[in-house]
Amino acid sequence: MLKLHTQEEWIERAKAVLPAGGFGNFDPGIIIGRGEGSRVWDEDGKEYVDYLIGSGPMLLGHGHPEVLEAVLEQLPRGMTFFTNNTAGIELAEEICRAVTCADQVRYVTSGGEADMYAIRLARAFTGRNKIMKFEGGYHGMSAEAQMSLAPAARVNFPQAVPDSAGIPDAVRAQMLIAPFNDLEFARSLIAEHHKEIAAIIVEPLQRIVPPVPGFLEGLRDLCTAHGIVLIFDEIVTGFRLDYGGAQERYGVVPDLCTLGKIIGGGFPLAAVAGRSDIMAHFDKSKVGADKWLMQLGTLSGNPVAAIAGLKTMEILRREGTYDHLRSLGHQLMNMQAEALNAAGIAHQIVGDPTLFDVLFTDKTIRTYRDTQDADTSMSASYNKALREDGVFKSSGKMYPCLALTRDDLDLTRAAVERAVSEGLHNK
Repeated sequence: MLKLHTQEEWIERAKAVLPAGGFGNFDPGIIIGRGEGSRVWDEDGKEYVDYLIGSGPMLLGHGHPEVLEAVLEQLPRGMTFFTNNTAGIELAEEICRAVTCADQVRYVTSGGEADMYAIRLARAFTGRNKIMKFEGGYHGMSAEAQMSLAPAARVNFPQAVPDSAGIPDAVRAQMLIAPFNDLEFARSLIAEHHKEIAAIIVEPLQRIVPPVPGFLEGLRDLCTAHGIVLIFDEIVTGFRLDYGGAQERYGVVPDLCTLGKIIGGGFPLAAVAGRSDIMAHFDKSKVGADKWLMQLGTLSGNPVAAIAGLKTMEILRREGTYDHLRSLGHQLMNMQAEALNAAGIAHQIVGDPTLFDVLFTDKTIRTYRDTQDADTSMSASYNKALREDGVFKSSGKMYPCLALTRDDLDLTRAAVERAVSEGLHNK
């Protein structure tokens, strides 16, 4: 009889062949073996309600039958071609219908690629070099994006702090860092550097921190006044906060946006979308060789991912879908607030019902530095207790999905109450 490997054995095997024993994404101390609906199972067979959902893309849950059917129909027809394909064209059409800023779409494979190309596109369009981003904003793994993503040192703005080795000092010189939700600081920075700034890139919901009223609108006005490209990083928020993303939810239209996660239905797919005059820089025949932005990728617009994305988006368009998602999120927020309030534990539930987390602080959260002032040891204890009780989430986010059931919510409530009463109340 074939002996099955335990999770601990898999962890040891990973350590031999993977740096730090993992893929670099998540805690390497857990190996997920399968997912179905709202649940995942580790390699020892332990079952969890899944609030990680692949870091966001599995909004319908794992293995949605309609998505599986569409993918299985495509697979024997071909898995990738490196050419245009009908599914990719149809998906681009739907993105342009759904997303206000999107006149045209260019596919890539990952969200980090999309952000990198959006920054490069803004530079090609404006002829300027500097990029303004907000401290704590996550925009992938490019050299520009790895500036002041999670700085340990609190330097004076607008100085950039590299988060990774291997980034030349020359990149730092092209980055301007501002605090999120501080429009006055942004205004002063732009007044000083506007002739050099190609783009402002921002997560409209920064990680889990919502924009204060007027902040995104103010950025839009400043960019318009100074010919700066406004980029919304909607890798996370696209088709999650609303069908049209954060720009629909907040009523602010950027010049470019980046999309990922949900548009691939669980497969690797992302995109840059935006105004046709800016997107024209992907077309050498329109802008000439000097202003042309070269971009290609072996799997960009992959038909399997495009089919999965099309079916996912079709399901999301059905009546009541987003009301239901928000109802699930509100229930999850409320059950945690009730338990923590009853125990007298200072906390803030930060984010949107479609994406949020608990921070252990009594301080209003407006910026990255505010999030860092929260009690991280309390968060670690809370998340550890939840996982031990069958609730699976990341250390900084809780993603509701549409597959959640009443049983899932009941299990989560019980786990939250135990985590608060047994794990936190006496800390």
